Amino acid sequence: MTATNQAQLLNRFYSLQEEDQPLRNDVRLLGALLGETIKLQHGEQLYQLVEEIRQLAKDARSGNVENAVRLESRLAELDSDQVVILARAFALFLNLANIAEQHHQIRRRRQIAAATGSIPGLESDASQKTIAEYKSCSFLEAEFGKLLESGISPDILHQSVSQLSIELVLTAHPTEIVRRSVSAKFLRISTLLAKRDRADLSRLERDQLTLALNRAIAEVWETDEIRRKRLTPVDEAKNGLIAVEQTLWDVVPEVLRKLDLALIDFTGKNLPLNSAPIRFGSWMGGDRDGNPNATPAVTHEVCLLSRLRAAQLLHDEIEDLRRDLSMRDCSEELRQKVGQRREPYRALLQSVRKTLRNTVRYYNRLLDNLGSTKSPGRPAAERDIYLYTNQLREPLMLCYRSLAETGNQMIADGRLTDILRRLDVFGLVLLKLDIRQEASRHSEAIDAITRHLEIGSYLEWSEEEKQSFLVKELQSKRPLIASSYPSPGQASSEVREVLQTFRTLAAENPESLGTYVISMASDPSNVLEVALLQKECRVQTPMRIAPLFERLDDLENAARCMDRLFSIPWYKSHINGVQEVMIGYSDSAKDAGKLAAAWGLYQAQEKLVDVFRDHGIALTLFHGRGGTVARGGGPAYEAILAQPPGSVNGSMRVTEQGEVIQAKFGLPGMAMETLEVYIGAVLEATLAPPPEPIQSWRRQISELASISLSEFRRIVREHSDFVEYFRLATPEQELGNLKIGSRPARRKPGGGIETLRAIPWIFAWTQTRLMLPAWLGVGAALKHAVEQGRKPVLDQMQAEWPFFSATMDSIEMVFSKADANVSAIYDAKLVPPHLQKLGRELREMFEETMALTLSITGHKTPLENQPVVRRSVEVRNTYVDPLNLLQVELLSRVRESEDEQALDALLVAINGIAAGMRNTG
Repeated sequence: MTATNQAQLLNRFYSLQEEDQPLRNDVRLLGALLGETIKLQHGEQLYQLVEEIRQLAKDARSGNVENAVRLESRLAELDSDQVVILARAFALFLNLANIAEQHHQIRRRRQIAAATGSIPGLESDASQKTIAEYKSCSFLEAEFGKLLESGISPDILHQSVSQLSIELVLTAHPTEIVRRSVSAKFLRISTLLAKRDRADLSRLERDQLTLALNRAIAEVWETDEIRRKRLTPVDEAKNGLIAVEQTLWDVVPEVLRKLDLALIDFTGKNLPLNSAPIRFGSWMGGDRDGNPNATPAVTHEVCLLSRLRAAQLLHDEIEDLRRDLSMRDCSEELRQKVGQRREPYRALLQSVRKTLRNTVRYYNRLLDNLGSTKSPGRPAAERDIYLYTNQLREPLMLCYRSLAETGNQMIADGRLTDILRRLDVFGLVLLKLDIRQEASRHSEAIDAITRHLEIGSYLEWSEEEKQSFLVKELQSKRPLIASSYPSPGQASSEVREVLQTFRTLAAENPESLGTYVISMASDPSNVLEVALLQKECRVQTPMRIAPLFERLDDLENAARCMDRLFSIPWYKSHINGVQEVMIGYSDSAKDAGKLAAAWGLYQAQEKLVDVFRDHGIALTLFHGRGGTVARGGGPAYEAILAQPPGSVNGSMRVTEQGEVIQAKFGLPGMAMETLEVYIGAVLEATLAPPPEPIQSWRRQISELASISLSEFRRIVREHSDFVEYFRLATPEQELGNLKIGSRPARRKPGGGIETLRAIPWIFAWTQTRLMLPAWLGVGAALKHAVEQGRKPVLDQMQAEWPFFSATMDSIEMVFSKADANVSAIYDAKLVPPHLQKLGRELREMFEETMALTLSITGHKTPLENQPVVRRSVEVRNTYVDPLNLLQVELLSRVRESEDEQALDALLVAINGIAAGMRNTG
């Protein structure tokens, strides 16, 4: 069977319309159990009220104007107690529907893996592989087959897979609205659904599982879903570690096993034992850009927590491995290590287990003594604990070599291999911690030092003067400042915090640290400043430094900045031929709009690739993507394949933010699919990148971006009523009450849209269903192109250019969730008459942009080519609509009086709408 047939086999299988009856059954069951809970806790009358509102919303969505008016008036007459129950009922149902859908995706994956025979509709072929032969690894097998068919040799495929470097960085941007205790109950509900799928269940067993589901839903209903206390960065870091413990710790070795099997099938070679194509990092506890709560003490505590949990997990794994390796025969190398022991492997692993136990105790003591002047004590010797990954890897590799030498390779390839691969992926830290700080904070610290030394004000120097000073000091063998600087009164609290952060980094185990990210970077001096601060604060193993280019002007300047940086001999020698650059999707879109930002990001990557190639330096691009389309979100596979040719090249870092972490990694099956997609997409983008866009496409997209930018800024920056309208027509002002993150909603107090972070900016528009950040400006650009007779060029771009088609498809997806009529309801109740004209203009733009977008994608309605997803959205509308109406009513009540119960109901409604939209920020 050819590789093409293998790929076609799977593509046809996945393209078949899914049988969604099991999904409907699960949703119906969960909804019925929720209804029973409401009846039990609040009585038949309130349950009937919920059903009445649901039916009215369904009728209104179907076009029944009379019932639409009745629904609105019915909600307005309800008291606060009733409103709270309604909001909670619809919000919880939407969360339960999400659980059922995620479970159904996993179920379909299992069905594909377990199916036998050929795919219906394909010609019979005696050589055709069955789905079972794909070993649940079908996506990777399809990718490998496609690449080999395109002319990639097996050796190149194997080498490329072995050298992949993908890092997913978990961040704690305030978009995860579900409390941890509620999230844990949701996970239990998903697990129970999976158990109910077993075909061999007896009636009694099925009834018991249904009762357990009922109990779990009742527990959620009786749990306060509102955070009463704002999360700290340490809380966020603990949530990130939970994502590793619950799923990734077990899923990663399973994915690597599947990758190994796929490589054997297609190349005849195994995945190298020390290959870690995918790793994980974190910003939780290290992201201090505009977050005063991320202090040096917090960073230190998070590093300790991460190392503690890693030691605990590894201790449990070694305990299980020790039980497995009971054999007596071993290599001479191992025998010399443990002596004449009857069970040599267990003897060696007993020592490993003891050292891990000491490591756990050591980090527990450190954590217990945080903030105390009392010394936690040191281990008797470094050999008594594990500080570095290789210390643990060494005895495990000794076991591996011994098993292989004595004819027990099969045993070596079991649990032991899984532990070794976990070590390569997670090390002894689970999540390496990135540090992020704004560029100006480093400049201010250097300025304080130069003024203290009475050599002038660094901030007043030209860029050339700054570079000259920084390079001279970086090359100097003498320290610039004493370790005691600054003493009290010598510098501002901001400067002291920056210096203390670097001194904290100097004291941390270097394996705990990832990249130092400089936000709002614009000049080479921004990077050199961080290098100098690391040197002066005695960071013995300097962190790699990544400038973050976010705003449109900075993206346009990114390649020039890096070219100038690489032209500095000291720096080029310092980085050893490797450099990371981060590009930001959120702030660029807030600065320029979706279309202009997307083209700006594309061009910035193209130019960076050229500069790095000219200087002979390997580029790793760090994509700061969010969950929503307006923040660079969307299907990962399409997004990666839409990147400029040469920009991926086997290496990529990507942020996974907020609620996206739960959606992608909350369940093992979803985590498995996510990791396989990343591996396959990065591999394909590396070995078979898209073609360069032709000049006519470049001219067209440049014109589209320019018009879109002008229109976006005309509304957002220049319209005198926009800021006031935004704050009244959306729940932007009330979002701060959600306490969903440790960071303030604004980088600086006061100000307009420019000081508001990208996440609440998008969150607010998502709540009202207008989704403005994802489409504003696009309609004006497309309209101009069509009026100029350029529709054929746009059609060609959509058909042949992955970047353009991915951009337009993502905008179309937004329209499937949006509803301008819902936005109009907010205006009618919350916006004064003199501002309502702007709302009408925006909704007219919305309708025009949607029509133009569909004309480009070739669809009559949004998601026309994805019936399962479209049906999911349609079902949700029945439950999201009343939440929107409730929110309007509650916003009116909260803004008129200090009604705590109404505020609680409002926050529940916000949570519910976010669940229904499957997005926050």
